[in-house]
Amino acid sequence: MKATIVFLLAVLLIFPAAAQKRPELNDGEAHGDPPFLVEDGWRALLNGKDITGWHGQDPGKPNEWFTTRGIHWERFLGPTRLQAIRAPGDRMLNGPSGRTVNIVSDEKFGDVELYLEFMVAKGSNSGVYLQGLYEIQVFDSYGPIGPLTSSDCGGVYHRWIDEKGVGGSAPAVNANRRPGEWQSFQIWFRAPRFDAGGKRIENARFIRVLHNGVPVQKDVEVDGPTRAHMNIPEALLNPLMLQGDHGPVAYRNIHVRPLRPIIER
Repeated sequence: MKATIVFLLAVLLIFPAAAQKRPELNDGEAHGDPPFLVEDGWRALLNGKDITGWHGQDPGKPNEWFTTRGIHWERFLGPTRLQAIRAPGDRMLNGPSGRTVNIVSDEKFGDVELYLEFMVAKGSNSGVYLQGLYEIQVFDSYGPIGPLTSSDCGGVYHRWIDEKGVGGSAPAVNANRRPGEWQSFQIWFRAPRFDAGGKRIENARFIRVLHNGVPVQKDVEVDGPTRAHMNIPEALLNPLMLQGDHGPVAYRNIHVRPLRPIIER
């Protein structure tokens, strides 16, 4: 009897531990809850209290980004605004007017998988710049808008050469939610490669982008920095930048993990 009890206790100790092992789901698809809740290896870039770990792109201008516990949007009384009370919190807003400096991570990244959530006001515009150089567009593209372009939400933004847009990649579908609702990007990004002399031998590449869980980009090569990029050279490691000067935008749940090969199922 005593041996049986010991055996049962051992089983109870072993099986819960086995049940806690989370599956590898890195197949380029959405799986219900945000990936940092269902997969291992993620870490947060917001500390839930303040914007420690981030700084304004232009040190000569005021950085009005602040954290808060909640974002308020009014569909009828103020659709072009986002409002919040400055307080320790797990989300950040680009100031009271939605016109402030871009915000840049202190940490630098190379090959990376990025998950984040954002909210825009009506007509608002922002961007997520991998390595501060290559933009996935954030824009209020909700509703019927005609043919999609690289300027729509989820697009790989175009470059700016000789005063005109060059290249870019429109999102495959319009996956936008209405203004005032939280949306998400999950981005698999491969940094450019360089030879021993520092010459670029492979371009940066967006391997996969999901917008609200919907695939919008696949294997898009970027042959140089996109418009409004940071004034830094292409490199193996560079910071993340979020655009803050084109209208009200809020961000939360910014998580990263090292890039892993996508499992083809």
